[in-house]
Amino acid sequence: MKLIKPTFPLAGLALFVGLSITGCSKPQQTTVDQQSADAVEQTTAELAQENPFFQEWNTPFSTPPFEQIENAHFMPAFEAAIEEHKQQVERIANADSLPTFDNTLAQLELAGEKLGRVQRVFFNVANTESTDELQALQRTLSPILTRHRNEILTNDALFTRIKTVYETRNSSGLNAEQVRLTERTHDDFVRAGANLSDEDKATLATINEQLSSLTTQFGQNVLNDTRAFTLTLSEGDLAGLPDSVINAAAAQAKSRGLEDKYVITLNRSSVQPFLQFSERRDLRQQAFEGWAKRGDNDNEFDNKGIIEQIVGLRAQRAQLLGFEHHSDYVLSNAMAATPEAAMDLLLKVWEPAVAKAEQEKQWILELMASEGVEHELEPWDWRYYTEKVRKSRFNLDQSEVTQYFELNNMIEAQFYVATKLFGLTFEERFDIPLYNPVVRTWEVKDANGETVGIFYGDYYARESKRSGAWMSAFRMQQKLAGDVKPLILNNMNLNKPAEGEPTLLSYGDAVTLFHEFGHALHGLLSDVTYPTLSGTNVPRDWVEFPAQIYEHFIAQPEILQQFARHYQTNEPMPEELLVRIKEASTFNQGFATVEFTASALVDMAYHQMTEVESLDVRAFEDKVLTEYGKPDEIIMRHRSTHFGHIFSGGYSSAYYAYMWSEILDADGFDAFLEANDIFDEQTSQKLYDFVFSRGDTLDYTEAYIGFRGRAPTTDALLRNRGLSD
Repeated sequence: MKLIKPTFPLAGLALFVGLSITGCSKPQQTTVDQQSADAVEQTTAELAQENPFFQEWNTPFSTPPFEQIENAHFMPAFEAAIEEHKQQVERIANADSLPTFDNTLAQLELAGEKLGRVQRVFFNVANTESTDELQALQRTLSPILTRHRNEILTNDALFTRIKTVYETRNSSGLNAEQVRLTERTHDDFVRAGANLSDEDKATLATINEQLSSLTTQFGQNVLNDTRAFTLTLSEGDLAGLPDSVINAAAAQAKSRGLEDKYVITLNRSSVQPFLQFSERRDLRQQAFEGWAKRGDNDNEFDNKGIIEQIVGLRAQRAQLLGFEHHSDYVLSNAMAATPEAAMDLLLKVWEPAVAKAEQEKQWILELMASEGVEHELEPWDWRYYTEKVRKSRFNLDQSEVTQYFELNNMIEAQFYVATKLFGLTFEERFDIPLYNPVVRTWEVKDANGETVGIFYGDYYARESKRSGAWMSAFRMQQKLAGDVKPLILNNMNLNKPAEGEPTLLSYGDAVTLFHEFGHALHGLLSDVTYPTLSGTNVPRDWVEFPAQIYEHFIAQPEILQQFARHYQTNEPMPEELLVRIKEASTFNQGFATVEFTASALVDMAYHQMTEVESLDVRAFEDKVLTEYGKPDEIIMRHRSTHFGHIFSGGYSSAYYAYMWSEILDADGFDAFLEANDIFDEQTSQKLYDFVFSRGDTLDYTEAYIGFRGRAPTTDALLRNRGLSD
């Protein structure tokens, strides 16, 4: 899944990266005196003797010194950093000087550097190297960090100063980026409840702390329930599986001490190929139901009750802030602007997608009949028979395609595209500390040979790592505190093969690799002054655009011919195979569009509720999707109980954003096609100037028009998905 870690870009709070927290609470004003300031300095000095978070990082590019960091360092570092940040904010809020941009907004941006440092390391490690100890610490920290954030957002003295700067922003000589930061900061504080009464602020604070704990628990439940399932196979259970799937399953079994066995896990790169190729229908059903029921097994990791609480609290919070419902609140600060606009897009693709899925279903039923299959078509059959249809109608076997997508070649391909578009080069480094030995790092340089940042690639699944694929950061780009270079991380969950075997990707995995690297480039190429406006700190329906336009390059013949090489012979993909792939490019897009849009429709339905009483999650999903006419043989891409995007990430009432951004990326990539050059220099420069380097310094519609020369249309999206007439 194309996931970027949630960010919460608020002035002075751009450091809150990787937390599923929003909102505000009642202010707890304190008076700064010399004694308390001295105490903080003393605590910091003591920590510096033993805690790496309060020492200079004498590592290449000041990267985190993971070999020095222990779990015991986190809580003391958090406690001291939070206290230091409080004192910094209070000094800004209670300053005797007249409020100006420099002494208020700029200082707020600089505050909390130590907290940002420990926070980014902790949450990245907690998502990839999870242990019981780290999970417990995360549950403890989430409400503490929410409370701290809320205290800042509802600090009356601070907001008064921000408001003064806001009201004089157009007459005080600020540049465009400073005006943008001022407007965004003011609006974010208002949206967080700065104008509420003290009583309502206190209520909101309680809601936010509850949500912080619930969303943390939701994510941990999904991880733990995913871990709890394994499908252990013997030699006789492997019928139909290609060698790449068998080798990965054998490696999984070996890592668990199981000799002569094969293990299928619920990581997407393990379970989906199994569903595509396994001839054992009974085992496909077991794997499918394990996948679909994560968080819905009526056990200690069940998420149904948590969903009811989250949806209810979000509705209550939205109404407290003056919005009709949570969707109204979220969309008022996005490109779509209203729930109606988002729903209009979803329904515009829903009907043709259902029609196309019905056509695909008929093809499957015809094939089943020709093979004498008597059982009904069930959800655990769709992928299996789809592969048979693909092979019979298009002479295309996915296991054949996989042999040409080796991980190292695909990494080189994504770098090659970045070189051609933006003049970047990538030098692998072996001297940068790592949190896991499978992680790789590269120094990224621009066309002048100057360092742009550091890129981390963490590609393999493991039990300690949450599922999915995402981009995050150990440090974001900015210029306010000097020329700060970004440290950007991509995560995937590929099956790690047996020792000495190649890592073969499905075509879908290759697309995801490119997608996440598009997010990475959005962080690496950021060229702004202020942290809050940096890189990917933009609304969900804009943040996916750079990643999704980057996906298009992997499908281009020029890239496939150069980098899609057979893992054994190194021969390029044959021309006739390229033709077959192109001919089948829109096959099964009805299925793919229905499963995605079904999830987005359920997301919108949850978050347009104004009252929540006795929410039955299973019944709610069924009711919503039955009303829209979803085919029974296709389930949501993410069922509610493991829908981390909306219940433990930053996409609540915003899962539609992937489709919204697809309008932009499909229409936007046409600019290269119209230039008859997928690396057209002028188009590449505009893509850099208006998209990848701009962060949140420009209105998003203006940014798109600056790149494309006009507003987007849906024509290319419908064409690319095979949904147009």
